[in-house]
Formats: sequence, structure tokens, C-alpha cells
Amino acid sequence: MTGASVTPASATPALATRGLSRTWGAFKANSDIDMELPEGARHALIGPNGAGKTTFINLLTGVVPPTSGEVFLGGEAITHLSQEQRVRKGLARTFQINNLFPGLTVLESVVLAILERKQLTRHWFRPVARYREEIEEARSLAADLHLDDRLDEEVRTLPYGKQRLLEIVLALATRPKILLLDEPAAGIPAGESTEVFNVIAKLPADVTILFIEHDMDLVMRFADRITVLVGGRVLTEGTPQAITSDPRVREVYLGEADHG
Repeated sequence: MTGASVTPASATPALATRGLSRTWGAFKANSDIDMELPEGARHALIGPNGAGKTTFINLLTGVVPPTSGEVFLGGEAITHLSQEQRVRKGLARTFQINNLFPGLTVLESVVLAILERKQLTRHWFRPVARYREEIEEARSLAADLHLDDRLDEEVRTLPYGKQRLLEIVLALATRPKILLLDEPAAGIPAGESTEVFNVIAKLPADVTILFIEHDMDLVMRFADRITVLVGGRVLTEGTPQAITSDPRVREVYLGEADHG
């Protein structure tokens, strides 16, 4: 299937997988996963611990190669591209940009990410003030995610919730078509996690979002569709209402959450 479009151009998904699998010896981390996300989707990936969620994201981003199957971005097979090439084509992941620059200010961090997108980081030795166009873009991005009052603060001084928002800003600085969020609310107090997702909900409509999240209240509020992974396989996919009413999901995931 390499090089072929997934579906006719009029219905080409923003992101798709076909038979995506990853094994390590006899262990099947992911098995024959088929998924399609239309442009602008807000799609949640859920499942019990060990279900293969992070492995799936790693396959999408090229962190690990698949044992079999294909990954498509806008109908183009990207299965054999490097992580950097996938980012250039519009696939961004907050986890990949999780190593924030603790000694830089928020503004410097975002400007640096923009320069990386423009392949201008070789000029980073120049004072930040000289990058007027990049500074304006950085200020705009930061304002969109409620960080405009933190621009002059060093990253290491930010509350954890604000650091997670900064990760998203840095991802958006690459101008992604697809944004992959691996538990964006993890480790954040309940009030701040709601703020993070409120910001995510207001991201540009043409940015397709796939997120892993354990907090089912957040999933139900912000996802338009949900895929449930169990044992590395897709158990089911549907609307939040369909997922919550599915007895199989309640047994293997929601029920487990209710009992700790």
C-alpha cells in the first residue's frame, strides 16, 4: 500500500493507519490497528494500563518502527519517514517537545521553536530582540494559550500546568496539521487540568487532535469520538455516548477505573 492514497481525495482522512502492528518477540504491543481521523477531529484514545496507547503514538511519530502496517498523513504514506521528517510534514507531539528549556524565558523558548521550524536555528547566537517577526508570532501563540503574562519568566519557574501549556505552544510553533497529546493533564491539579483542556478545545479547527487521557470526565467533555484499546487491539470506536453505554468498555475500562 506504500505510496497509495487511503481513500478518494474528497474523503481523505487527515491521519490514518492500516493494519498497524508492533511486536517484541512474542509480545504484541499493537495488533492490526485501523484508524481514521478526519480533519479537525478531537479524538481520544483510551484504555487500561498496558493497552498499547503510548506504543501506538510512538508508531505514529516514528519513535519506533512498525512490525507491519502503514501510517498515512493526508493520504501520503509516512511509515518510513524519520521523526523529524514527520514533524516537517505537520505531525507534532507534545511528548517529543517535553524537554523544555529550563534556563530560557517563555518568549525565548517559543522563538527558538519558530526558528527551528524555519530552519534558522544556526543563527540563534543573535540577540532574541533581532527576530522581530518571530517575536510577534511567539507573542501571538503565547496569548492564544494564556501565557502572554509569563513571557519574561524562566521556564523552570512556571507552575506545572503552565509548563504543559508551553509544551502545546511549542508544538503549535511547528504549525502542525496533526497534534498528538500524550496525557496533557497528567500530574496537574483538577482546576488547572480543566484550564489546559479549555485551551485545547479552542485550538484552530483545522488542527486535528488525537489525545490520550485517563480522566474520563475530560474525555467525555472534549472528545467527539473515542477509540478504546485493550491488549494492543481496538476494542471499539464511537461517540462518547456510545462508548459509555458499551458494556464491554464498562467491563474492561470504565469499571476498572471505578474500582481504582
